[in-house]
Amino acid sequence: MAKAGTIDPAVLDRLSHLSLVARKVVEGFMAGHHTSPHRGSSVEFAQHRPYAPGDELRKLDWKVFARSDRLVVKEYIEETNLSCNLLLDASESMAFRSLEWSKFDYARWCAAAIAHLVLGQRDTAGLVIFDDAHRLKVPPANGAPQEAAIISMLENAEPQGPTAVGQALNLLAPRLRHRGITAVFSDFIDDVETILDGVKRLLFQGHEPILFQVLDPLELSFDLDALVRLEGLEGTGDHKIDPKAIREAYLEEIREHNRTLARQARALSVDFVRISTDEPLDAALSAYLAKRTARARGGRG
Repeated sequence: MAKAGTIDPAVLDRLSHLSLVARKVVEGFMAGHHTSPHRGSSVEFAQHRPYAPGDELRKLDWKVFARSDRLVVKEYIEETNLSCNLLLDASESMAFRSLEWSKFDYARWCAAAIAHLVLGQRDTAGLVIFDDAHRLKVPPANGAPQEAAIISMLENAEPQGPTAVGQALNLLAPRLRHRGITAVFSDFIDDVETILDGVKRLLFQGHEPILFQVLDPLELSFDLDALVRLEGLEGTGDHKIDPKAIREAYLEEIREHNRTLARQARALSVDFVRISTDEPLDAALSAYLAKRTARARGGRG
């Protein structure tokens, strides 16, 4: 069940248009955080300096004058527009679902919401959809037409093709010409070292990755009792298994995989956000906003 002020994925699944999903998510999230999503570029106070002839009177700090009879001017650091690359894994493993929506559906909701947020702040956003390599791309830009292009590509994309997240990141890193925040949405079901090689390549190229691991709740619990047939999503065939016989081994394997990936990401100072598809989308938006704020205050544009 979603908490108050959050958007339940079941609600999103009933909305027909991805643009409406994006708007609902962002407006609900920002209302809960008492912040307008339409603020555009903003400024942050830096320091006072003595008034000089020719300075605009509206920049005077009258509170300081009232206390000390000194005329001082407020100076600000302006937040520059930032660029966000959205990388969406559309390999076949992302088609898995135990709910009415798949990991891919959930990931594209996240991507659409962040695109809406980014472009609403007058920042720049671009989209790449990949499997084991680059498949589709909306080059970075801003404005309403850009959001329409991103939404259209997200709506029409389908999960297919083999999983090779690390290989794809290695290929994409030098092709992302706009350096900035790079949000990667994937289940990261791939060799950890290969994934990390791709993340390091992004860092080397001057990007700031956020890794969003999107998993189905069944993948985290393996809560199955009866004999089941698992259908290989990437040409591996069908397999009948007794889930009780492999449950503990499976859970230990996936936990170790996720722990290692999270630990190695932290060692690289890369944000790693694990999200289950039965949870609200707040985590994705919070992680992006935290990264954007830190980047803007760090003076990197």
